[in-house]
Amino acid sequence: MTSNGDIDISQLSPDQQSVLEQYTQVTAQDIKDAVPLLERSQWNVQIAIAKFFDGEGPDPVAEAVAAQDHIPRQAARHENLQESFEMAPRPGRLPRARPDPAPRIVPQPQTTHRPPFLLAILFAPFNFGYRAFSTFFRTFMYIFAFLPPSIRPRAITTNMTRGWKGTMGRRMLMPRDTAARFKREFEEEYGNNSMPFYEGGFAQALDLAKKELKFLLIVLMSPEHDDTESFTRETLLSPEIIAFVNDPANNIIVWGGNVLDSEAYQVAAEYNCTKYPFSCLVCLTPKEGSTRMSIVKRLAGPLSPSNYLAEIQTAIHKYAPDLAAVRAERSAQEVARSLRTEQDSAYERSLARDRERARQRREAEAAKVLAEKKAREEAEAAEHRARQCEQWRRWRTTTISPEPDAKADPKDIVRLALKMPDGASSAGRVIRKFASETTVEELYAFVECYDLLQNSEEADEEKAADKPEGYEHQYKFRIVSPMPRVVYEPDETATLGDKIGRSGNLIVEEIIPDDEESDDEIVDEKSPLAAGA
Repeated sequence: MTSNGDIDISQLSPDQQSVLEQYTQVTAQDIKDAVPLLERSQWNVQIAIAKFFDGEGPDPVAEAVAAQDHIPRQAARHENLQESFEMAPRPGRLPRARPDPAPRIVPQPQTTHRPPFLLAILFAPFNFGYRAFSTFFRTFMYIFAFLPPSIRPRAITTNMTRGWKGTMGRRMLMPRDTAARFKREFEEEYGNNSMPFYEGGFAQALDLAKKELKFLLIVLMSPEHDDTESFTRETLLSPEIIAFVNDPANNIIVWGGNVLDSEAYQVAAEYNCTKYPFSCLVCLTPKEGSTRMSIVKRLAGPLSPSNYLAEIQTAIHKYAPDLAAVRAERSAQEVARSLRTEQDSAYERSLARDRERARQRREAEAAKVLAEKKAREEAEAAEHRARQCEQWRRWRTTTISPEPDAKADPKDIVRLALKMPDGASSAGRVIRKFASETTVEELYAFVECYDLLQNSEEADEEKAADKPEGYEHQYKFRIVSPMPRVVYEPDETATLGDKIGRSGNLIVEEIIPDDEESDDEIVDEKSPLAAGA
């Protein structure tokens, strides 16, 4: 049995131990802290890792549980004893009929098919006679249209109601334009009103009602019907009907149409409209299938406002609980979908941050390796240059001319007093004679190799040293004359006799690099003297 603190790992299930192992491999967190975090995350390793790196904010699992607890439930449907008795199957009695399906009507454009040319010639007389008869019949219909409805022939009224005028000059438009024309004509006929007619085609209104789980109230009118005007003014535009359909709590979409239009005429035919004015209530019926729109109420003929409103309210109260249940289910699905999306998004963000940290860690490691390699190469280069410098000094010591003896002509001798840098000579001052033909560069070499020249035996041993190939020595000092100040550069052509004369007092100054000089200035600024100044 393996334990860590108060956590007994052996009491965990194999799946939990596997999740714990995955979590600790990624986060390297102690087991005593990892187990409580996994328990708060319902042993979901992805959520736990996100909490570890991002901090524990609102718990997604707790939010999901709370959201499921607050999902609206389907409202209970209450039926009285009479309704239950009527709905219950009886021996020898047919089951209750289901609501009729509500078809989706899409108006089809009218197309004209031309017959072959030969047939057109053969049937030209018949076509001419048909057109003449149709023109005469239309004229006859127009004449009788001006007669009062009481003395107008019944057959003519029926034919006009059925849509004869739909083929007599009423141009077919797109569904949205047809709806706009119907609303404009309705307002011109009955004045400005608050009836919220849907400004679109019937198919779009049906799809909207199905999508938003609302009731679709279909109102079909025939301008030539005797009861149309009274029904519209007294019933449809009554204050109680207007207030009811405009109430958002009732979830009603109103679509109206003139049967003289092709779309409304097709709707009337498909919905078995036998009497005008005609109203129909359509909604989704979950009991019959979640994707089926059904006709739940038909209202044909003139009705009083109270009866019309009572019939619509009865149908809405019957099917509203079913629609509320579907809305609750969709809301729960949307909450779950949103929760999954947020969890996936949080997990993706966590993975992105992990990838970014890994990339930064790799770049830091690569930069560190590169810096170490560069420092190592610079150190090797400096060490190699130091060896070449030392080899050059041993070689140059063998090439420096010896000091002239006392027998030499004084005119050919230059006597110099050199103040060496600190540490270069124990005395700090070197006096030596040089031949007047000695170059200034050889004077620099003398100063550079002065410590090797002190020991003649070591100098003799260094005679075998060779000049390093590809090496150019750079002097880190300069030789100057103090009064007046003159800097003598290491020239291989200029001689001491020409530049200095027969004698001189010279100072050897070290050349300080720019970076070291800036550091010295910073130190000087921080010194007590600088502070006192």
